[in-house]
Amino acid sequence: MHDAPAGVLTDIYGEEEYWDDLRRVTGGQTDEALARMTIRASAALPAWMNTHGVKFQPSLTGTLSLGRTNAFFLGGGKALVNAYFAAAERIGVKILYDTEVTGLVMQDGTVRAVTAVSRGFPLTLRARSVVVASGGFQANIEWLRDYWGKAANNFIIRGTPFAQGTVLKDLLAQGVQQVGDATQCHAVAIDARAPKFDGGIVTRLDCVPFSIVVDRTGQRFYDEGEDVWPKRYAIWGRLVAQCADQIAYAVIDSKARSLFMPSVFPAITAMSIAELAVQLGIDPHALEATVARYNHAVQPGQFDPNRLDDCRTVGLTPPKTHWAQTIDTPPFIGYPLRPGITFTYLGVRVNERAEVLMQDGKPAANLWASGEIMAGNILGKGYLAGFGMTIGTVFGRIAGAQAARHARN
Repeated sequence: MHDAPAGVLTDIYGEEEYWDDLRRVTGGQTDEALARMTIRASAALPAWMNTHGVKFQPSLTGTLSLGRTNAFFLGGGKALVNAYFAAAERIGVKILYDTEVTGLVMQDGTVRAVTAVSRGFPLTLRARSVVVASGGFQANIEWLRDYWGKAANNFIIRGTPFAQGTVLKDLLAQGVQQVGDATQCHAVAIDARAPKFDGGIVTRLDCVPFSIVVDRTGQRFYDEGEDVWPKRYAIWGRLVAQCADQIAYAVIDSKARSLFMPSVFPAITAMSIAELAVQLGIDPHALEATVARYNHAVQPGQFDPNRLDDCRTVGLTPPKTHWAQTIDTPPFIGYPLRPGITFTYLGVRVNERAEVLMQDGKPAANLWASGEIMAGNILGKGYLAGFGMTIGTVFGRIAGAQAARHARN
């Protein structure tokens, strides 16, 4: 949130607009008090992060058109984390690398011990205060299958294979209050050629607003131009997950090629729609018919990739409400899409002090939570670009301060 241009952020992004964006993408499935607290607190984050060595850069063109709303880390997420590790070590924090937490021993709402395996050896830690920031269960395919069935076998995990949800499952089994829908997650459309784990951001495809997206039968199934991409990119993983075999295909022509950041994998190109269909494994006649119907429905307008323009379709189901341009200029380009899971929304319930709540509604005596293990308090569904980072940083600061105060006292 900012009320004037600041650093790499342009223009204004005020509380009410921020809240309205969040309310719309979540469909109202959010805790307004916690959400507004997070939004307000976000205003102070860049300066605080700078003091701990984090550097920012302006947003790149062709990413998500985010110069007004988002600050990008110079060097990406690894640079961010390395800056925090270095800052922590400078003030005497001991970091145990190559260490996996296997469980928390709780009794009467108090964490008595933390069990772990450190460099291959068992380890028991006892602490006055404990903060869990261990994320969701997005890499646990077996757990995902409990809610998604066989479809989960075709999910691609954008990050680490170690996000198994071990701590989350352990806490929920010990009387910690649950929040969030287990089927909701941050899921984007990524290149189907990405590796099963750790493909990262370079496998994401941002071409959807300028494309038509079809399933394996060559049929469109959703409005690709529903809203600006930062407010819609994280619904497309779920949409592709609902397609047969969890596969879909984005189709554009040469007019749109320079409008988005491409995947790390080469585009699939052809001089005709039929030839492109063959390369994608789609029935050529079906894709040709879909493109012809779409082109016929496109209305003239003033195309503008940076705002909600007036380029739309008429008489087409589903419609394309913005950025509708005819697909008629070879070479034609296609990308195969799979659901790319970033993080899950099932988590532990917290209050405004980041205290973890027990089933009876009372806070645990010495347990706080931050990040994706508690993001479901605010993200019931949907997503705003970068908002997971905002939640994690705001509640990380709160949890850290509360845990330190408790430990000192």
